[in-house]
Amino acid sequence: MSTKENILIVGAGLSGAVIGRELAQEGYRVDILDSRDHIGGNCHTVRDEATGVMVHVYGPHIFHTDDAEVWDYVNGFTTFMPYKNRVKATSGGQVYSLPINLHTINQFFGKTFRPDEARAFLEEQADKTITDPQTFEEQALRFVGRDLYEAFFKGYTQKQWGCSPTELPASILKRLPVRFNYEDNYFFHKFQGMPENGYTEMIEHILDHPGIAVTLETDFSRDRTEGYSHVFYSGPLDGYFDHEYGRLGYRTLDFERFTYEGDYQGCAVMNYGDAAVPYTRITEHKHFSPWEDPKGSVCYREFSRTCGPEDIPYYPIRLVEEKAQLADYVARAGREKNITFVGRLGTYRYLDMDVTIREALDTARLYLSRKHEGAEMPAFLHPPL
Repeated sequence: MSTKENILIVGAGLSGAVIGRELAQEGYRVDILDSRDHIGGNCHTVRDEATGVMVHVYGPHIFHTDDAEVWDYVNGFTTFMPYKNRVKATSGGQVYSLPINLHTINQFFGKTFRPDEARAFLEEQADKTITDPQTFEEQALRFVGRDLYEAFFKGYTQKQWGCSPTELPASILKRLPVRFNYEDNYFFHKFQGMPENGYTEMIEHILDHPGIAVTLETDFSRDRTEGYSHVFYSGPLDGYFDHEYGRLGYRTLDFERFTYEGDYQGCAVMNYGDAAVPYTRITEHKHFSPWEDPKGSVCYREFSRTCGPEDIPYYPIRLVEEKAQLADYVARAGREKNITFVGRLGTYRYLDMDVTIREALDTARLYLSRKHEGAEMPAFLHPPL
């Protein structure tokens, strides 16, 4: 493959790094731009100098997957240490385990249920008049009943999404959010862990190839695409088109950082279900690296709000209004030539890290295949609608 063909990638997060690496290994010259002063996107991690804690700057990222190829891929660039995400929740002055499990149920209701007894009890609590749940609230009431819904879902959801759970689709609660055993590992996936020295180091290793040039603190504009055979764009989809059809809706996060000399909360993540508590959760970052023994602790209170033009977009809202705008942007993107929209922002979807990497690998491979066949590359490997 000739190195004279140049590829432009917008964004030095997981999508851009993986696509860039795959193409550079095939002889392409890859230029990667990012508007921030660091690589890694929202996965960026940094070692706090005062405490020694590895901090997840934009909120915690826990790697979990059933995709063996993706697991082998990331382990080829760093050492992953064992880590299980065990989330706690404070509600009504008590601390519980999440997801809701047998211990949560017994503690909350003051019972000593066995699994079958707990199932029967929750079925009694459930609102069986709801036969086809359409909203988040209806889904929760149908499966866990009003008491558990109001303790663990209602207030938290209102804070996270800035609207009533009656306005959110039932699909947000994709499966029964209850376990009838004492398993408190938040994820079910076969492979789970944390990179020993943080995600930024892992992404540095992915980008460490002579065919890749990274330029930071550089805003993208469409006139930069001249001279490139193809562009892979992982920035905001609406931003690429200068918000021609309006801004797609996102939630953003504000972080209130504080330090502590000892162990502040005894776990990595503590959710706060009560609506009266303004933040959604507190994260204590030393617990994301349990193999380390830092001399202090770094914590963040998280506050969710509507994303403004100057804010970092985190969670796509994807309600009816956004989906109508999205359809316009998808159609507009389909008329573009030699560009593929990738990643969380480029496809306006919430993606876990393993899915992001899987789609990046598939995108790079499809590009190589289409190039070999002389065929065009689609605007989206996975259409957002």
